[in-house]
Amino acid sequence: MVQGRVEYDTQQVPVNMGGVLIRPGDIVVADGDGVISVPVEHAETVTRYARQELENDKAGRRRLYEKLGRPLDETVL
Repeated sequence: MVQGRVEYDTQQVPVNMGGVLIRPGDIVVADGDGVISVPVEHAETVTRYARQELENDKAGRRRLYEKLGRPLDETVL
């Protein structure tokens, strides 16, 4: 890498990031809390559990909103 310039090296090859092998097709998601890599062969299962967690969280917050008398918004519907 040359400072102030971007040099293209290669694509669609496995890379090791922090001791984790990331392969072409793997799912990588990052936000302010961190980064997660999901091997492509586990993506469907992880997605199913993530959706379940989201729905459970919304239901719990909806109950809390109702208990507190707060109007429901898009985060609980």
